[in-house]
Amino acid sequence: MTLATDTARTPALASKLPQVGTTIFTVMSALAAEHNAVNLGQGFPDFACDPALVDAVTAAMQAGHNQYPPMTGVPALREAVSAKIEALHGRRYDPASEITITAGATQAIITAILAIVHPGDEVIVLDPCYDSYVPNIELAGGRAVRVPLTPGTFRPDFGKISAAITPRTRAILINTPHNPSATVWSAEDMQALQDLLAPTDILLISDEVYEHMVFDGGQHQSAARFAGLAARAFIVSSFGKTFHVTGWKVGTVAAPAALTAEFRKVHQFNVFTVNTPVQYGLATYLKDPAPYLQLPAFYQAKRDLFREGLAGSRLKLLPSTGSYFQCVDISAVSDLNESDFCQWLTREIGVAAIPLSAFYGDGFDQRVVRFCFAKKDDTLRAALERLRKL
Repeated sequence: MTLATDTARTPALASKLPQVGTTIFTVMSALAAEHNAVNLGQGFPDFACDPALVDAVTAAMQAGHNQYPPMTGVPALREAVSAKIEALHGRRYDPASEITITAGATQAIITAILAIVHPGDEVIVLDPCYDSYVPNIELAGGRAVRVPLTPGTFRPDFGKISAAITPRTRAILINTPHNPSATVWSAEDMQALQDLLAPTDILLISDEVYEHMVFDGGQHQSAARFAGLAARAFIVSSFGKTFHVTGWKVGTVAAPAALTAEFRKVHQFNVFTVNTPVQYGLATYLKDPAPYLQLPAFYQAKRDLFREGLAGSRLKLLPSTGSYFQCVDISAVSDLNESDFCQWLTREIGVAAIPLSAFYGDGFDQRVVRFCFAKKDDTLRAALERLRKL
């Protein structure tokens, strides 16, 4: 029998995401590796997590917790998350009907969007924003409506947000502490959002993955603290960010029971369940609140080390009040645009950063780039030694 290999072909696809290519994080990390640069681009730690957490997960494996857990998450972990939210923010979520364990925050966000957005619906996102938001909305058949945060300060402009609301607005997606700008929404900001949404049926997706990284005595203003927001919100958090285990991909969503029921309908079919022994290990580890309560001081020390090291350079430091990022204005250093500057910085100086323009739908360039300081102190010092050449 003769195989008709000359007629074999792969059918062409009409892409659901025709505008999406390789992410800037992948591009810059590959460039950093090629040039042996210190990678302060992609947002992940280069240090180990607490050995006690690894021990807790190992113990769970050895105890036989290696098969499917409940679709909604291990009960002990959902109970621990509920208790944590209540202790920190004063609102109780029912572990059985209002807390769901997810395969990281990215899965949590797309699941929430798929659960609530119908074809033709609009979702407001605030630029600059994390790169998964808009593709998630488009995959659901919705339309992302981009509203810029105020250039320079990255504060929410509620006049512009209000003007973007139409009868088709289904949801708004916010992120505080904010990636990439390292700003934190105030209680007044959250109250203003609550007042704006009060007369509407608009839902809220509140991305709070950097919740335990708020500096200088500030306080994270979770949507859970505001009754009018909590009643309409999916609140997303991440154990990966909090406990330095981004590769474990375990997150949480807290939402009222009616919203959670719809969320879980999608969750059970796009991931079904989440890593069992890690869930048990996290439940054990959460019995001691010290690791996350001490996190602001831990990251503030790294922020301060990095900022002090750049204080004498021509890079202009922008405020960093939360997250593990530091943005700098490059205007006094180079005439290059943000993207070209980041590539030049990686190749010639040996430090990788991320252009803020990559987080804007229109590529808005304001001569600002982002560094990640979630690194060993020695890594930060090595980067600072190179950056002082600027």
